[in-house]
Amino acid sequence: MAGKGRAGRLGKRIGEIVATAIEHEIKDPRLEFITITDSRITADLRVATLYYTVRGETLDEDPDLEAAEDALATARGRLRTMVGKQTGVKFTPELTFVLDSVPDAARQMEELLARARAQDEEVRRVAQGARPAGDEDPYRRDDEVERPEDDDR
Repeated sequence: MAGKGRAGRLGKRIGEIVATAIEHEIKDPRLEFITITDSRITADLRVATLYYTVRGETLDEDPDLEAAEDALATARGRLRTMVGKQTGVKFTPELTFVLDSVPDAARQMEELLARARAQDEEVRRVAQGARPAGDEDPYRRDDEVERPEDDDR
């Protein structure tokens, strides 16, 4: 078992190697819009998990997730070879790729916050000209309260 520090450093290095290889060395057009966001390795240094995101060609276009997954599966062997050569570890870890869900969750959170802001603005707009349903000041004051006289006994 490797220490947490060594495993963390190796995981980070594997992520850098794979990201550089995808960007510069592997010539597959399906990999063009893939970004490696994080990498982790098991304590026994046998399996490296690489998290990735895929962006569309334009801002309005949805990314082709299936093509990206197929491209990564196709390139997995070459990427593992590159990792083995550049890290120099005794056993080259198996590479697994997982679609990173953090950007989608962040986008959903932003949409929820925008909807909440719009509702708050609507409430603020409606409340601007509103008047209380009852008296302007519904609370009694001490100087207005009538007290029974002690003389009536």
